[in-house]
Amino acid sequence: MASSTRYLEYVLDLLADVPEVTTRKMMGEYLLYSSGKLFGGVYDDRFLVKDTPASRAALSTTEIPYDGASAMMLVDMEDRGSVANLVSSMLPELPEPKRRRK
Repeated sequence: MASSTRYLEYVLDLLADVPEVTTRKMMGEYLLYSSGKLFGGVYDDRFLVKDTPASRAALSTTEIPYDGASAMMLVDMEDRGSVANLVSSMLPELPEPKRRRK
């Protein structure tokens, strides 16, 4: 089941305090980036973030975004400040984006 744009708008509203948030649509779902780093996505109308030490400390529920994928953490927060703190604490733990060859 593809995620709805309405749910994506809700998630983007939660991420309003996170710097440089961008999205990329992939097969009916949405990948979420901050400052070029992939930190999560919207899968089947669920807001999931990568499993990192910071996300494990703040969240308790893991979900599989799609068949064959690694488990991700389900974001169950509804406070913009808490979500911004979560993402900002995760960013240093995530790899730098790979540079594309020209």
